[in-house]
Amino acid sequence: MIKAIDHIGIAVRDLDASMQLYSSIFGVTTFHREEVPEQGVAIASFELNGVRLELTAPLHEDTPIGKFLASRGEGIHHVAFRSDAIGADLERLHNEGMRLIHETPQRGAHDMQIAFLHPKSTGSVLMELCAPAADASHT
Repeated sequence: MIKAIDHIGIAVRDLDASMQLYSSIFGVTTFHREEVPEQGVAIASFELNGVRLELTAPLHEDTPIGKFLASRGEGIHHVAFRSDAIGADLERLHNEGMRLIHETPQRGAHDMQIAFLHPKSTGSVLMELCAPAADASHT
């Protein structure tokens, strides 16, 4: 079941420059940095009063984030929702006619299993479902 907002994904071209910007705006001193080759991204994330912001840069241009940046520029990319049963949620949404980008969970940052819902089915909002990888077996 989908339980809460997990994070907000922000597409950026230059991860280091964006980290400096967000550090300046919010006084962030510590970022979690990680590359997720399977998704073609490098991320830097931080928490702000219980909400995680995830700065996401492409590892190369031919990735979903790279294509997003080429067509739309930098900005909010997606809203991620925490699930306690990501496989069951994907199956339920598919059965309800929801268009899915991922029909099965994929490896994501923060040791999470992730899956995206297609924005054509979600009012033009790219939504991600995520669950800790340890919980993915419970789907």
